[in-house]
Amino acid sequence: MTFHNDESYDAIISGAGPVGLFLACELALAKCSVLVLERTEDPSSPLKRVPFGLRGLSKPTIEALHRRGLLHELQIHKRIQNPHRDAGQGPRRQVGHFAGIPFHDGDIDTERWPCRLTASTPTHLLSEMEELESVLVRRAGALGVRILRGHAVTGFDQAGHGVVVHSHARAFEGRWLIGCDGSRSAIRKLGGLAFDGTEPEFTGYTAKVDIADPEKLRPGRNVTPLGMYVQSQPNHLLIQDFDGGAFHAAGTPITREHVQEVLRRISGTDVTIDALHIATTWTDRARQATAYRNGRVFLAGDAAHIHSPLGGQGLNLGLGDAMNLGWKLAATIKEHAPDGLLDSYHAERHPVGARVLDWSRAQVAIMRPEPQARALNAIVRDLMKTRDGATYFAEKVWGISTSYPFGDGHPWLGHSAPEFEFDDGRTLGELMHDGRGVLLDVEGNASLDEFASGYGGRIAYMAGRPKETFGLTALLIRPDGFVAWVSEGAPDMGRLDQAAVRWFVRGASS
Repeated sequence: MTFHNDESYDAIISGAGPVGLFLACELALAKCSVLVLERTEDPSSPLKRVPFGLRGLSKPTIEALHRRGLLHELQIHKRIQNPHRDAGQGPRRQVGHFAGIPFHDGDIDTERWPCRLTASTPTHLLSEMEELESVLVRRAGALGVRILRGHAVTGFDQAGHGVVVHSHARAFEGRWLIGCDGSRSAIRKLGGLAFDGTEPEFTGYTAKVDIADPEKLRPGRNVTPLGMYVQSQPNHLLIQDFDGGAFHAAGTPITREHVQEVLRRISGTDVTIDALHIATTWTDRARQATAYRNGRVFLAGDAAHIHSPLGGQGLNLGLGDAMNLGWKLAATIKEHAPDGLLDSYHAERHPVGARVLDWSRAQVAIMRPEPQARALNAIVRDLMKTRDGATYFAEKVWGISTSYPFGDGHPWLGHSAPEFEFDDGRTLGELMHDGRGVLLDVEGNASLDEFASGYGGRIAYMAGRPKETFGLTALLIRPDGFVAWVSEGAPDMGRLDQAAVRWFVRGASS
């Protein structure tokens, strides 16, 4: 395929949501030309704003945004009250939940996470979809990403060394195509990528309403013999109706009368809804693409996996996909990727997605309106009241346990690097804004400096002694912040070389 005009790009991304935009930023940071095609004309929606658009950001997402210099641009979490604060519990804060069962900050043993340093980013934050998208759009524009709205992908053809992407009467040429276009992904369907999983057990409702007699509803999250409802803020409702997802699947318009009927049935009250302003439905359908790649086509985010929004892990999972794929695809485009680098995207991210889907299914299993589920729910609730239990669930919900199988050796291998802080005030995350790998040399070893210089600027050499070293003398850190090699004494240059060539290519910069 020959690229010969301004409609040709290194990468074309379908979908201008947070995942597609973050991936575009990662590619453009490495000087790749990127086009983003978005089917909708207007990105704004009340469902993307507080309270509907409120999302919890997990530890890997917060670290990713920090490592690219974006975290400080998020302001919503500084201005809104934590909606998880339990009424009547004073300063004891709910900081997460599993199937609606809360865990609290005072119950979590953070000493079990030894790489949590004073300079560390938060374990969790609240953000807003609209704000996050705005931040990413600004960054994408500054990096030269082209975004075309009102351009749905209607087809594509793979040929030779590229892809021709069709959007109605227009055609665009790209070396790679990535589908970040949501659960109904056109890229996944057109690419023939299987999407296997389990069917839903409930229809969920999110609605803004006027309630004539709100006192008839109990505040907070309420599990009943027929389902669940949440009245988290005045006039904002969340309902789960275990109808097998039938109403959502039918695509029937959501009326005031219907929402009132469901709410009355689930709550066991005769509450009256005077007006329905906004409403949407969702389910716990859990599916995952069996392969995240077909030739020159990749999937990321909801295009690759969908599940119930319980726990708010979908956005975080998708942004993790983008962070993982971005630097690998950029290295391939710039022709300095080692063999098998792109294959590691599916190998690393597919198991993470599968675990999140099972986590979602487990929540649904103990929320069913049946005696067996209520019994399991009571047991899990008791476990979460213990320090071990609360720590375990926090670790999973916040993504602190996320890791990749880098082989045997030091326990940090394959885990996110700590946020090292240096005497001059700099932190590791601030050193990673340019998207390169980092060879951190604690002892000032000249051989490590020479080693890094052999990789054409793709590995940044950093000599400096962090305030806390954990007894380490050197670390090799991938561009996404995951530890690829660790030394606790004199560096074993052979092992360092083995680790480096797995992720980087030696030689002059291309």
